Parts: sequence; structure tokens; C-alpha cells
Amino acid sequence: MSADEILQYNPVLLALLATLFTWGVTALGAAMVFFFKSINRKILNSMLGFAAGVMIAASFWSLLNPAIQMAEENGDKPWLPALVGFLSGGAFLLLVDKILPHLHLGLPKSKAEGIKTSWQRSVLLILAITLHNIPEGLAVGVAFGALANNPDAGMLAGAIALAIGIGLQNFPEGAAVSIPLRREGFSRLKAFNYGQLSGIVEPIAGVLGAYLVLTVEPLLPYALSFAAGAMIFVVVEELIPESQRDQESDLSTIGAMIGFATMMLLDVALG
Repeated sequence: MSADEILQYNPVLLALLATLFTWGVTALGAAMVFFFKSINRKILNSMLGFAAGVMIAASFWSLLNPAIQMAEENGDKPWLPALVGFLSGGAFLLLVDKILPHLHLGLPKSKAEGIKTSWQRSVLLILAITLHNIPEGLAVGVAFGALANNPDAGMLAGAIALAIGIGLQNFPEGAAVSIPLRREGFSRLKAFNYGQLSGIVEPIAGVLGAYLVLTVEPLLPYALSFAAGAMIFVVVEELIPESQRDQESDLSTIGAMIGFATMMLLDVALG
């Protein structure tokens, strides 16, 4: 199917299909629980570092930079939507982080964040990864929603590159949920189901992001920047600290470099 044929489809539908793909890759990662009961910390740190690198690169190449260019084309101050949207995205995730009960990998239940609850440790672990996936789905949805205003092959390629990049980093995240749940005593099937369900928010956020962009067209540069800010918040608040536990920081740093380079290559080569 050619780019022109793809562009004939509703951007919300394209956003849904793209985020169903990223959810599917999360499920593939979660399926690793059928083959492994534990995951080497060095491997986990490398994968989390890779995910962080992908998200950092996507935040600029696929979100902030297009937002600045769109603002310039619209005759607006190019820095304003990028600044306001970026900080708003971070503030939104900070608020969710303070409210939503969740627990980061490798920490005891006493270190759970958000509103205090009696929920099980496994539920809190799932919610932590689910929190990661909200800005990822939103970013993909906004990128495809932008096609309504700029329906060209370059914009489509950039949105596809973003979906591929987010999908790549969802694989380790799926494994990072299901395998620890297996160690918690869950059956392989139950651990897989919970692992893949952590990605269900991506299609929801993706469709919502695309719909909002279509409904309120002037919001597009702000929406792109908002998604970037939310993603950077997740990277700095959660992915980087989690990837550098147990004094394996070199591997996580190398993973982040490779992840950034991979996403940059996808965006520049395809976009």
C-alpha cells in the first residue's frame, strides 16, 4: 500500500492501528515469561536503558522539533508551544505520579508511590509500567492526528517511525512486567496476561490524542510538545533510575545510546 493510499484513511483509525501495534509488541515482550522465570539484571538494565534512549530521541525528533516547525509555519512564536506544552506534559505526569498508586521494579512494597492503598505488590508493579505507556500512546496518537493538517508522505513516515520506535522499547517493558510477576508466584499465563494488559492504555491514549488534535486544530504544536514533556518525565523519573540499579550503569548507558541512535535513525531515514 502506497503512502497516498494510507493517507486516505481517517487519522484516528491510523492512530488506533499504530497503537494496537505497540500494544502487540508489549504482549510479545510479556510472552518471554513462557521461556524465562527470571531475567538477568545486566540484560534488564540494558533493555531499560535502550527504552530510555528511544523515548528521549522520539521526544525531540518526532515531537518537539515538528511542534516548533508548525508554530513557525503558523506565524506563532516558535518557542511558545514547545515550552508550554513540554512543561505541561511533565506537570501532568507529576500529578498522575503523585496520585496513582504504583511500585517501581526491584523496590519493596513499602516504597510504593502515589495514594496509599492495600493493593498487592503485583498490581502496583503493573500500574508502574502502565504509567509509562500513557505518554507513549499519546505521542503516537498525536503524531498520526497531525496528518489531518499536514497529509504528506514525510509526516506519515515520521509517525510510522515513532510507532516503530515506541514498539521496540515496549518489548523490554512487557518482559519487565511479566517476568517479575512470575517470580511473585503467578502462573506463566496469568503473568503474561497482566504484562500485556499494562499496554492497553496505549490504544486508548492514542485514539484520544488523535481525536483531540482533529477537534482542536490549533492545539497540535502544544499536543506534540505535551507528549514530549510527559515522555521525558517518565525517562528521568523512572526509566533511568531503574536502569542503573545494582551498579550496572555502564550497560544501561550503552543501551540508552543505542536506543537514541536507533530512534534517530528511524526518524531521519523514514521521515
